[in-house]
Amino acid sequence: MVPEELKYTQEHEWVALVGADSVRVGITDFAQTQLGDVVFVQLPEVGEQVTAGQSVGEVESTKSVSDIYVPLAGEVIGRNEALDASPELVNSDPYGEGWMIEIKLADPTELDELLDADAYRRLSEQA
Repeated sequence: MVPEELKYTQEHEWVALVGADSVRVGITDFAQTQLGDVVFVQLPEVGEQVTAGQSVGEVESTKSVSDIYVPLAGEVIGRNEALDASPELVNSDPYGEGWMIEIKLADPTELDELLDADAYRRLSEQA
């Protein structure tokens, strides 16, 4: 499942525009399947300045621990507090209730550099 309206990264994160200059970020269905059952999610604090490609947290599963990379530069303006008590939302609803952070973008044109759904589908089929 690769929703058409989202943008994607090579590291299997999705990005959804939620305002003129803000995005919501999570990991893809492909990524959560590879991880297995998610048991803990560590997210950055609101107000943290982030740069594209920076590791900002971790997802711990029954199989491994993986870094969460921020796909775009900006300021963290929201974090999904529900994941503290229910990290399994990443598995059950990766594109909805399992979202991770919201970022106010430093440069909204960076969105154009991300993969569209077709390009991401090709990437995940090769993995």
